[in-house]
Amino acid sequence: MIAGVLIFDKLEQDTHSGGSGCACCGTVFSGYFFKQLREKKIKKMLLIATGALMNSTTSQQGESIPGIAHAISIEL
Repeated sequence: MIAGVLIFDKLEQDTHSGGSGCACCGTVFSGYFFKQLREKKIKKMLLIATGALMNSTTSQQGESIPGIAHAISIEL
């Protein structure tokens, strides 16, 4: 499941490329998924926050934009 889909309403909000991967991931985990874990509806999950490593001139220079991801495995 993509965290931003649970937070933003694409018909009502102009999000362009979406929200911050780290912020969306943390927000959705601490709300929706933590509740699911506590209620034992989920026993195991892999949480992955993604992001782009760029500065303000990277896209203007025609360079590729490297990405990064941090994964956390959570099991009960």
